[in-house]
Amino acid sequence: MNRLRNKLILIFLAATLVPLAAILWISMALLETSLSWVATDDLDRLSKSLEATAREYYRQARDDLKAEVASGRLEPQRYNAGARATWPMSIQQFWQSPDAERFELSEPAGGRLNYLVRHGTDVWLYSRSLNGIRLDDLTLQISQTHSRVEKLRQSNLHRGLIYPLILLTTIIWILSLASVIYFANRVSRPIQDLTAGLFLLAGGHFETRLDTKQKDEIGRAIQAFNHTADDLRQSRDRLVYLTQVASWQLLARKMAHELKNSLTPIRLTVEEILARQPDADRRFLEQAAQVVADEVESLERRVRAFSEFATEPPANPTSLDLNSLLDERIQFLSVAHPEVHYEIRPAPNLPAAWADADQIKGILTNLLENAAEAAGPGGEVLGITGVGQEKILVEVHDSGPGLSTEARSSLFEPSITFKKHGMGLGLSISRKNALLAGGDLQTIEGQLDGAGFRLLLQVARTMDE
Repeated sequence: MNRLRNKLILIFLAATLVPLAAILWISMALLETSLSWVATDDLDRLSKSLEATAREYYRQARDDLKAEVASGRLEPQRYNAGARATWPMSIQQFWQSPDAERFELSEPAGGRLNYLVRHGTDVWLYSRSLNGIRLDDLTLQISQTHSRVEKLRQSNLHRGLIYPLILLTTIIWILSLASVIYFANRVSRPIQDLTAGLFLLAGGHFETRLDTKQKDEIGRAIQAFNHTADDLRQSRDRLVYLTQVASWQLLARKMAHELKNSLTPIRLTVEEILARQPDADRRFLEQAAQVVADEVESLERRVRAFSEFATEPPANPTSLDLNSLLDERIQFLSVAHPEVHYEIRPAPNLPAAWADADQIKGILTNLLENAAEAAGPGGEVLGITGVGQEKILVEVHDSGPGLSTEARSSLFEPSITFKKHGMGLGLSISRKNALLAGGDLQTIEGQLDGAGFRLLLQVARTMDE
């Protein structure tokens, strides 16, 4: 439904028909009231005023009819040249005249206004009602009044009719103009706001949002603008992050290659030294060699972690039941952290998600493992599933100390960690995999006074879609 178009039509009708109807009603009321007491000159002037009003009404009716024809809202009655012998007399007279177009009142009594237009060898007839006003009857009454005034010349009607009519007409016109300006501003203001918002959005201000309570086309356009701004902001953030990840992957690939080239000779050299030493020093050298071997193995683990971060194994997306997947991960990790209390709040009738099962298991394992370590003995970890932002979501909350502002700013960047088995790459890999799956990994306000993470995934499409 085109609500904006209907609003503009109503404004047009209110700006034209309402003042016209008010003027006609006031004119008729003043005429009926004044004729009971005015003198002949007043009656004469009243008849002339009424005649002018009728002419103005006739002129405005012609303009309105012509405007409707120009806008295409009125269909004509067509008289084809082949049936010219059957044309009505008025149509034939018009055809025989030199006029290109003509206005005339219909028979009888002039209750309708006709507009005749030549179209090649045809004549098109447009017609509209005069809202019950019979101009022929009105013209006859005015003529009779003029005849009566000629017999009875006494006073005039300026003070009784003309002045009040002019005053009330002016008041009505001013009120109509004010109403048109008011409604025009109401219609144009949202468009102006939307235009300004588009300029800001084009300038890179993706945080721009517009408020609206309208339900018409403009309201839907503003809602679409806000939705587009959200998508652009998220797309920009994801693109920036993936670009950074690509740079980090290149650096990790180079670092892994260089470290691997250095570690292999070190291991081989230590083993050769140990093999060539006499038995007297063998115990010390074995201990020293074991220390070096352990450190080399630790460095090799880090090299393998950077190599995994630098590679992108092919994904095999399928439909996933996140309620079952989250429950399975929690059951798996609760054995390793029996001192932590786990709770899950699965959403009923949760749609299936579309992603690689191994990647999602890795993301959930990383989030739940980090949450358990942050919560510590006696702490709590909460898992929640649901639907939001037109995606499937999984949230993980912990009762740990939470995240500082500095930590949030670099949380998803690859970093060095001093955990016993940590590499500082888990969250970076997790968010990269979430983005490549069409979703995202975000930090949110924790529900257990600690940290909170939200994993967003695409909804799996059904066969009907």
